[in-house]
Amino acid sequence: MDDGSRRNPRSRRERVANAGGLEALGHQVERGARPVANETGLTRLGERVDASGGAKRRRRGRAKWSGRRKLITALTSLVVLGALAVAAGYGYLRYRYDQIPKISVSDEVAAQSGQPFTILVIGSDTRVGVTNTKAFGSASEVTGQRSDVVQLWRVTPSTKSLQIVSIPRDTVVTMIGQDAQQFGTYNRINASFNSGANQLVKTITDNFGIPINHVVEVDFEGFMGAVNALGGVYMNFNYPAKDAYSGLDITTTGCQLLNGTQALAVARARHYEYYADGYWQYDPTSDFGRIQRQDAFIRSLITAAKSKVNPLTVNAFVGSLHEGIEIDNGLGLNELIGLAETYHSFNPSSLVAQTLPTESSSAFGGLGDVLTVDQPAAQQMLVNVFGPSLETPADPPPDASGYPQPPPSVTATTAPPTSSSSGATTTPTTTPPPSYDPTPCTPS
Repeated sequence: MDDGSRRNPRSRRERVANAGGLEALGHQVERGARPVANETGLTRLGERVDASGGAKRRRRGRAKWSGRRKLITALTSLVVLGALAVAAGYGYLRYRYDQIPKISVSDEVAAQSGQPFTILVIGSDTRVGVTNTKAFGSASEVTGQRSDVVQLWRVTPSTKSLQIVSIPRDTVVTMIGQDAQQFGTYNRINASFNSGANQLVKTITDNFGIPINHVVEVDFEGFMGAVNALGGVYMNFNYPAKDAYSGLDITTTGCQLLNGTQALAVARARHYEYYADGYWQYDPTSDFGRIQRQDAFIRSLITAAKSKVNPLTVNAFVGSLHEGIEIDNGLGLNELIGLAETYHSFNPSSLVAQTLPTESSSAFGGLGDVLTVDQPAAQQMLVNVFGPSLETPADPPPDASGYPQPPPSVTATTAPPTSSSSGATTTPTTTPPPSYDPTPCTPS
């Protein structure tokens, strides 16, 4: 027993030390390379070596994946997949962007990178392509096109602020170029759009000295399509409301969801009536009241757009933009994506909406009831909003007496909206809307 126990350890060491040779010898025996004594025993010994030491060596030779290597590989895969997703998303947006009709606006001015810029937003009353001719009339019944909405959106990316100046459609301006031959020396500003967006851009710049950087046109179908794609907008009505001309018919009060047709009726209402004290009462402000309701609608639309994160809803909205909406060919996809990233957290209540000061005038007999620019209040507003970008008007609009007057020299009296340290945007105090006008709301 003692002798055996002393021999056994050495025997085991010899087997391990000669494992490589025995393994090779076993393979030679198996292949019949040469006769060897005790072939059967040696073959079995080689098999045991294969099953123990040789297999272990092969397992030790295989590279193991450390936790660090697994993590790096996983992160790399995510980055690759993310890049593919971004590329696919950008490709889809490019596809949708290319679907939007583009218009050439030769009189617009290129926007400077990172600097404030101005977008002319035009609400067109064209009946071309209108499907609901019963409500709006056909193109043969209502010919041409006029700008029911003329808004100047002043965008300041550095402070994430947005200011809107609306020019009432009945404001008399000096007609430019071909418009002077067709409409006379002076006419309503909405008549200029009959010759196209570029003519309206030139009219605004020549009359007010406001350089236009981009243009967006929206017609009835585009308006309704965008609202419906977002699932509607919420507005609160303190009173039942109607307008026989725009088709507005709100029979219940409170915060309610408006579809595209109803929202358009609100935005177009110039003969607004509301039911209070037992009878229908008339809003005497006409176009001014309509502008206020349009401003309220814009805030509701921004709220609706921000609340939609469902990919199907977003896809429907983006897909609706090519139906009834046109943009200038200088407004590129990357710029639109940049604006979306900058303003994705914009608070609709921070929107500063103003109407160009005007006054009634009877100096233009053939035009009926019209408005003329009220100076110096109008120039004060323009300086406050557009600042040093304003130019000297080449053809200023006429005053209430019917004569063109250069704008007075004024200096800015209020600073443009700025972002506070908390990220909120401060805005000037505005007059609250009348109680009968609808306001943005959030359903309970």
